[in-house]
Amino acid sequence: MTAIDASHRIVADLLRARTGQHLSDERMWRVPSALAGLFRARRISNVDQLVCLLAEPDSGDLATEVVDALLNNETYFFRDGAFFERLSNTVLPTLFERRRKTKRIAIWSAGCSTGQEALSLAMLFADDPERWRDWKIEIVGTDISTKAIAKANKGLYSQFEIQRGIDVHRMLRHFDEGANGWQAKSELRALTRFQQANILAAPPLVHGFDLVLCRNVLLYFDAATRAEAFKCLARGMAQDGWLMMGSGETTIGQTALFESSDEGANLYRHCGGELSFKEHTREALVG
Repeated sequence: MTAIDASHRIVADLLRARTGQHLSDERMWRVPSALAGLFRARRISNVDQLVCLLAEPDSGDLATEVVDALLNNETYFFRDGAFFERLSNTVLPTLFERRRKTKRIAIWSAGCSTGQEALSLAMLFADDPERWRDWKIEIVGTDISTKAIAKANKGLYSQFEIQRGIDVHRMLRHFDEGANGWQAKSELRALTRFQQANILAAPPLVHGFDLVLCRNVLLYFDAATRAEAFKCLARGMAQDGWLMMGSGETTIGQTALFESSDEGANLYRHCGGELSFKEHTREALVG
């Protein structure tokens, strides 16, 4: 192994230790390009120099910046439109019937990046105010990236970002234009909250999610880490909850905790084998 190969591996190991993401040899080329902006800001010449700086005792902030730079935070509003059509036409109407008595729905956007997915979900509810009047809607977005979560909490997007995936009607209805960009309106942001969290850690503390969106996240994990992620997702879900994954992902052959749903492709049902949120909470109280 050459010196630069060793340095690249150390950076890849840092990413894996902090996030669980596996940077394969085939994807190692991303390291210099992903870190180019950080190198310019920190006046770092190459990966070898970066590794030397990471070895210093006070390198905590630098390590966080490296991980943030290596994460793939690609996202946009209503990404993969067919998924949101399925949510609007099938999943949410079904949840409306299931939760009619409690009038409460909780959704987890796991790996939410800069917040567009969670806000897209919020728009589905905001666009149908009569149906969801007097309902308690919780949309929780989590991401390992502190930088992404900071942006999501601001709810402020550039002209380029606001035009990706959102039509003019929704843009004007749900966002206000200001000197610094487009700000999500308060009624939209009231449906969402964002927090920095690792998908491999405990789920966000609510009563159990009726729907979990974890799209284009687990494909960066190896098989063992992916299995642990499925366990964490299952623990956070209601017993009759749904999991929605990305178009290039599946639970089939990956875990026994989920099975395909009849409601459409990339939708999966929790099917036991690991404690759901309700069961997990009961065990904790009894224990």
